[in-house]
Amino acid sequence: MGLDAAAEQQLPSRRIADAVRSLITSGELAPGDKLPSERELARRFSTARNTAREAIRLLTEEGLVSAQHGRGVFVREKQRMFRWGSERYSRRTYRETGLTPFRLEMQRQGKTPRVEVTSIEQVTPPFDVAERLMASPEEPSVLRRCNTYYADDEPVQVVTTYIRWADADGTALLQPQTGPGGIYGCLEERGHLMTSGQDEILARMASHDEAKTLDLPPGVPVLEVLHTSYDQDDQPFEVSRFVHRADRAGLVYRFPVES
Repeated sequence: MGLDAAAEQQLPSRRIADAVRSLITSGELAPGDKLPSERELARRFSTARNTAREAIRLLTEEGLVSAQHGRGVFVREKQRMFRWGSERYSRRTYRETGLTPFRLEMQRQGKTPRVEVTSIEQVTPPFDVAERLMASPEEPSVLRRCNTYYADDEPVQVVTTYIRWADADGTALLQPQTGPGGIYGCLEERGHLMTSGQDEILARMASHDEAKTLDLPPGVPVLEVLHTSYDQDDQPFEVSRFVHRADRAGLVYRFPVES
């Protein structure tokens, strides 16, 4: 298997981890393959079993392997579900299909989408949202919708959407099911046609609640996308905070280049 070819001038646990990592990156150990047991790794590298256990812990924190109770440790699958930029917000697309952006993206990737609405309430927005939405940060000036999104029953993203209360009050936005086109269809009826958007993207470690909701393996970060929608008058009318599993998400943007 080639595990014994690792360099020896290292801590034993890191030497084992580097050897296994090399096999994974080279493709000799493919996604879904089972790693040798702790006992076998310890024998091959002439170390204690707890040293082999520490090596596996290091690989788990890197997101390269995952333990399955009662079965062993396996190389993780590298799957990506892509979020398209401008295309995902196309009015023509949702008018033709009646699908929300997430459902359309999952359909194109051969996955079954499911959305769980966890809360809908009038709240005081956090400062970064209030600033982008031009809403008051000192009073309950917005509607907040919290959703968890699933692909083939696997949680892949948590989304918190904020809309000015004046735009949301009395609409289907107060209900779990918003109808064709989702929130953008509702907001178009309120006179907000999305003509541009801004996405602010950062990578970070998940909060305790995010890690629990997304069922994150140890060491896997999240991608946070803070999205702001602008209407035909260049006014912001919706802000959404997307928290994606970084091991399950990819971002694709196509944009014009000014001359």
